[in-house]
Amino acid sequence: MMSSNINPYILRYIEMVETGEIEACEEQQLLVAYVRKCFATEEIYTDSEQLEKYLSLVKYFPYDRLFEWEEFCLALHCCTYRAKDDMPRWPDLFALMGRGGGKDGYIALESFCLMSEHNGILRYDIDICANNEDQAKAPFDDIYGVLETPEFTKKLKRFFYWNKEEIISLKTKSKLKYRTNSPKGKDGLRSGAVIFNEIHQYQDYANINVFTTGLGKKKHPRRTYATTNGDVRDGPLDHLLERSEQILRGDIPDNGLLPFICKLDDKEEIHEPKNWDKANPSLRYLPNLQEEMAKEYEEWKLNPSQFSAFMTKRMNIPDGNKEIQVTDWENIKATNKQLPELTGRSAVVGIDYSKITDFASAVIHFREGNTRYDISHSWLCSQSADIPRLKIPWREWEKIKLLTVVDDVEINPDLIAEWIASQAAKYNLVKLALDNYRYALLANSLKKVGFDAKDYKNVKLVRPSDIMQISPVIDSCFAKQNFIWGDNPLLRWATNNTKLIKSGVKTGNDTGNYVYGKIEAKSRKTDPFIAVVAAMTIESELGDGACGETPDIGVYTY
Repeated sequence: MMSSNINPYILRYIEMVETGEIEACEEQQLLVAYVRKCFATEEIYTDSEQLEKYLSLVKYFPYDRLFEWEEFCLALHCCTYRAKDDMPRWPDLFALMGRGGGKDGYIALESFCLMSEHNGILRYDIDICANNEDQAKAPFDDIYGVLETPEFTKKLKRFFYWNKEEIISLKTKSKLKYRTNSPKGKDGLRSGAVIFNEIHQYQDYANINVFTTGLGKKKHPRRTYATTNGDVRDGPLDHLLERSEQILRGDIPDNGLLPFICKLDDKEEIHEPKNWDKANPSLRYLPNLQEEMAKEYEEWKLNPSQFSAFMTKRMNIPDGNKEIQVTDWENIKATNKQLPELTGRSAVVGIDYSKITDFASAVIHFREGNTRYDISHSWLCSQSADIPRLKIPWREWEKIKLLTVVDDVEINPDLIAEWIASQAAKYNLVKLALDNYRYALLANSLKKVGFDAKDYKNVKLVRPSDIMQISPVIDSCFAKQNFIWGDNPLLRWATNNTKLIKSGVKTGNDTGNYVYGKIEAKSRKTDPFIAVVAAMTIESELGDGACGETPDIGVYTY
């Protein structure tokens, strides 16, 4: 028989959202409806006795109260099971909440519960992971503070042993440790639960994979991802958000993930303080935080670009620095649409590189009315000094042929020319553009495949003034979401790494025009996007994008 009995702690939060007792975003509305549906249609149950024992541990923490959303998440994530096999129904929790909502406190309580005798699983080790020690250690320190509280220490010594690096349950032998971002030496972990704090800082899955592949050796493995939003795009956080959206809208099964997302529904909601509860369901109980956020709001109103963290981290709406970012992330993400069949079409070529010993990119650029299509490829020198700083899945990008890793002291210019020749066998490449100062190194190789500035006059040497002229067109293409790049995370990453720079500011002669630069010089490459910019400076060669015949380029000998 299917169970429709919902535990009172779960039901309380559901009804708060449904009745409007608390302001809740669309994702919360969808979540509570989804949870109701699961209890009505699946053979699942909440172990109420276990939940009450977990909640009895709250008295040791210096909390004025446990918030309803915490009871809701704890009940579903840690105490709700499938009837057929008693396995956790939602072993994975993704909690996105505005800064100050109590994520660290929740992590501490959840960890304390799961390592306790009330969980009852021997050696159920818990690892709290983050990019830096402060973030990993904060929930650990909360529990350490509980154990060191004079009124509780004597009693708790009967149940726990602790020092500043680990806490051990004497009854279950479960260990709690905090871990930072180096994945080395962690392959032997046998975790019961892994908790990732502030996952918005993760560029890739290297550390996540190391910790999660250690799961499954103990009964009831669990994962918790607790975070605010952040500035890293197209990484694990964005993937979790996309997956959560699909789950909540019924597009895919949840596969054990409980997506607890708190955010504004729209940026304009920020001007009404009652809406702030949507991003932080604890806020209504925290007058000191309310006062602080009111101050931050006034500062943000005066200078949104300087205080963009208010929107990004307090309201969970990504809001990059408007003074420097090329465009909103939503516009970059919108480039991820399928490319049409382009064989035989006319196109132009753009190339960019900073150093041939580092990174280089080329792009084939098409136009069809207002729509622009780009096919991009990049080369990475395996001996580049910047590789250790690249917090990106470049090996994965190599596998899907967006990137060629060159095992040499430099990227031979012939490699770039050969790729262009291979594209010329499919498309009518009418002209090529690259930076004026970088042409000399590539000139001989490009001439071999039919591109030369002097003799063939089909190469444009791009100057800053050309970029200033095309910059408004690029801005319009992003705003109207006219760029289509296919699923190209490398090009999206490079675009998100690029900033706008006002021309002439350094010389005291602000022209009001813009060129492009790197947000961070070493670890963020921009070459793939700047190759698009170079190609855009000559897209007038394509007219309105009419089709052209594929030329017979012959065979070139190197």
